Amino acid sequence: MDIKQIQDLIKFVAKSGVNEVAIEQENFKITIKTNQEQTVVHANMPQMPLMQAAAPGATTPTTEIAPGVTKIQEAEESNYITIKSPMIGTFYRSSSPDKPMFINVGDEVSPGKVVCIIEAMKLFNEIESEVSGRVVKILVDNSSPIEYDQPLFLVEPI
Repeated sequence: MDIKQIQDLIKFVAKSGVNEVAIEQENFKITIKTNQEQTVVHANMPQMPLMQAAAPGATTPTTEIAPGVTKIQEAEESNYITIKSPMIGTFYRSSSPDKPMFINVGDEVSPGKVVCIIEAMKLFNEIESEVSGRVVKILVDNSSPIEYDQPLFLVEPI
């Protein structure tokens, strides 16, 4: 199971309302536990090349459905500018739970405006917009783990 499949599984579990999912294969074990505030992921993988991590013939529903959905989304989103993550970490839409969100759908952004915070190794990094426009979609849930270069926001140029 590669990192993309694990991320898709985490998103699926978070949206489905299930509290816990455990998957065990020959050389791989993952348990995802959710509660209202955060998603906890425990994975136990032996050191092996990524090509061998997935069992032969193993598929998940998201990998079967995703290609068609992706093509539709790409057509709809081709007119937008994507703000991507400059680092790996945890995505936050506000500076603390009791503070307002930095931006919401419909808000206008300009270069230098803080759009989110990414926590990496206990450091909170303010991420600033490099584009001008109107936010049309927020692609990541608050408190979600994110990867380098992962799309975070779609912005319609003004």
